[in-house]
Amino acid sequence: MNIDPNDYNKQFAGQPDLGQKPVKGHDFLWKKWVAFFVVIIFITGVAWWAVGDQSSRQGELIEIDPGNVKQEAINQGDVSPISGLACENWNRRPIAVMQPSDLSTRPLAGFFDADMVVEMPVLTTSKTRLMGVYICGNPEEIGSIRSARPDFVHLAKGFDAIFAHWGRAQLDSFIENLDNGVIDNLNCNGDAGYSIASSCFRKQDAPDLSHLDSAYVKFNTLLEEADKAGYRMTSNFEGYAHQADLSEEKRIEKGTLEIGYYDNDGQLVNYDYDKTTNSYIRYWGGEKQTDRNNGNLITPKNVVVLLAKDEPAEEDPHYNNMELGDPWYDSIDSGEAYFFMNGEKIQGRWNKDKLKMDSKLILTDANGMNIKFVTGQIWINVVYPNMKVDWDPGVSYAEDLVN
Repeated sequence: MNIDPNDYNKQFAGQPDLGQKPVKGHDFLWKKWVAFFVVIIFITGVAWWAVGDQSSRQGELIEIDPGNVKQEAINQGDVSPISGLACENWNRRPIAVMQPSDLSTRPLAGFFDADMVVEMPVLTTSKTRLMGVYICGNPEEIGSIRSARPDFVHLAKGFDAIFAHWGRAQLDSFIENLDNGVIDNLNCNGDAGYSIASSCFRKQDAPDLSHLDSAYVKFNTLLEEADKAGYRMTSNFEGYAHQADLSEEKRIEKGTLEIGYYDNDGQLVNYDYDKTTNSYIRYWGGEKQTDRNNGNLITPKNVVVLLAKDEPAEEDPHYNNMELGDPWYDSIDSGEAYFFMNGEKIQGRWNKDKLKMDSKLILTDANGMNIKFVTGQIWINVVYPNMKVDWDPGVSYAEDLVN
């Protein structure tokens, strides 16, 4: 029944004594009104408990079963949800692999075939570590492989990825999380989570690599071990939207992007925009980055820079904590972002709901619209707010090196 609030005044208008007991009909209407307001108060209370006052619940990890959550695909057709490239493996669950930035490990193997690479500081010296995310590509080998860090795990979970690594950070709470299965993982060192130690190897045919740097794995082995572990192999990740390349006549002639990671150990990163291919040639420590598997240059179509607050990890100040919305250590889950594609710079924001570990990393422009990436590899660089990020259109890093 729809109740007009004016009915209440109409029913009691003209009564000489409001303290006098109402007649039976009025008593019935009065009880209905009391019941109506009780229901409203109850519904309001439940809604506030469910979604309100989230600040009082920060740090609470909301568990959901990603195997039962199928996101609606953003892209149409048989294409990777991350790179937008058409391929046979387009709906295969992503495999995310941890790799180092150490000068002694270069060139690394695998990144040429990655749909996405995430790079961020993991030590308070600003030394970085990287995570390649593979869907379409099937590199022969991936290496060197290094230990897991908390900041990468929740990002991998948001991509619905199976997470591969060789060891883990010496943080008790993080080890416990891996052992408790917060993410489907493959650990080449067997010291946390699901062990595949017998399936990884030390690369013997690379005399330039030390014992530490020789940790490798065959990519097909990762797929086999994931299947053996009983992990779901079909992706539930909705992905990112894509757009076509800007026509060549509309592209700028050249431009260079500098990202000021720690420079004393070859960490400095530069990207030179190439008009012909509409991609960004990546330089690492002043050298063009190549893939050990095939010698190909690393030339992402899209470069993303995320600004995130950093602080030493409470359990061990040796480790860095980038506040990217993880559910264990962070109080911040959004920030500024810059997107470089088609030779252009776009300012925007990133967001990752820290109340849900498997929440998607959302990337938007200044108007709050989802970013549409150029079809091809995406490279994400996470930086401190005061770290140098310098885009110079009309300038070539390669030409500067020569001069």
